[in-house]
Amino acid sequence: MPELPEVETTRRGIAPYIEGQEVTEVLVRQPRLRVPVPDDLAERLVGAHIGVLRRRAKYLQIPVQPANGGKGDVGATLLWHLGMSGSLRIARVGDLPKKHDHVDVVTASGYVLRYHDPRRFGFVDWQAEDETQDKRLAHLGPEPLSDAFNGKWLYTLSRNKRVAVKPFLMDNQVVVGAGNIYAAEALFMAGIDPRRAAGRVSRARYDALALAVKEVLAAAITQGGTTLRDFVSGQGEPGYFAQRLNVYGRHGQPCLRCGVELRRITLGQRASVFCPGCQR
Repeated sequence: MPELPEVETTRRGIAPYIEGQEVTEVLVRQPRLRVPVPDDLAERLVGAHIGVLRRRAKYLQIPVQPANGGKGDVGATLLWHLGMSGSLRIARVGDLPKKHDHVDVVTASGYVLRYHDPRRFGFVDWQAEDETQDKRLAHLGPEPLSDAFNGKWLYTLSRNKRVAVKPFLMDNQVVVGAGNIYAAEALFMAGIDPRRAAGRVSRARYDALALAVKEVLAAAITQGGTTLRDFVSGQGEPGYFAQRLNVYGRHGQPCLRCGVELRRITLGQRASVFCPGCQR
């Protein structure tokens, strides 16, 4: 599943091609996604101009501004989620669609924003006018690369929590974007056993963990995300952070830091790999 670095990589990749562009056509080949494609998608988009793309957690936010006299709501925003296997890529007018290319947003410049999703678990939908009232966004925690996310925040929320620290870190109400891969890597970097109760981690160790989360995610974004199955960037390029993974997917192999064999366990119904030598 594309995580925060993959979605941020997608945003950065497609933004230069579609920001400020007028939409001239919308093609919906398969409307039955996880959330049905809105019936008024073409009506509201054609003639509109695309604003500056944003990201909230794993959602892409695409503001659209109707042209003078055009149809649609002022300040409307498309909310796009890539699901398990989706990708948004840039094509050119005339490029033939492939199987599972479900939605095209065509711009006056000749570039096409094309949504590809073999499993159809993603969606495109209109965001609520007031973001705080959109049920998909309203209860999300802070962005991990923002100043709002820090060790003090984690320490305060974790008091008296018996849940293991890894599922605690992966809770989107605690912080967004610390998915399974990146939580495992951050806990390794901070030297924290993923099984430890969240309420029994000290403030100093949460300071280290928050810093590790920021470093891991920033590095993953720089590398274009982590390609394990389906993810490619807006230009169809794979992500290369998988080459820098220290623990995720390496169970049974020696730790790159201490040489102890990495162990695989299950936490919160998710596989987790850690080093029993480095992580306490």
